[in-house]
Amino acid sequence: MSERFFLYDESEETKTRYVSFMGEHQRFDLVVITTDRYYGKKLVLDIQSSRFAILGQDDLEEPGYLEETYKMSDEEGGELREFLYEIL
Repeated sequence: MSERFFLYDESEETKTRYVSFMGEHQRFDLVVITTDRYYGKKLVLDIQSSRFAILGQDDLEEPGYLEETYKMSDEEGGELREFLYEIL
């Protein structure tokens, strides 16, 4: 077997927030990870759908981005976007 070639292998302290809330259209169970790795953006995991994205304020302003990334309706995406504007 050949020697493994790592592009990087680093450890870092992160801040992790677990949040669950009920919107008008669905329940949201999220994990929000703050790290220095992604240029000020946060890693947002949706536990129910097993989907995640690296998000910043600029991503929230991109029409349809959350809806496509998390595979949700416009209404559900709007609720998620409203919450994320508060914490990103």
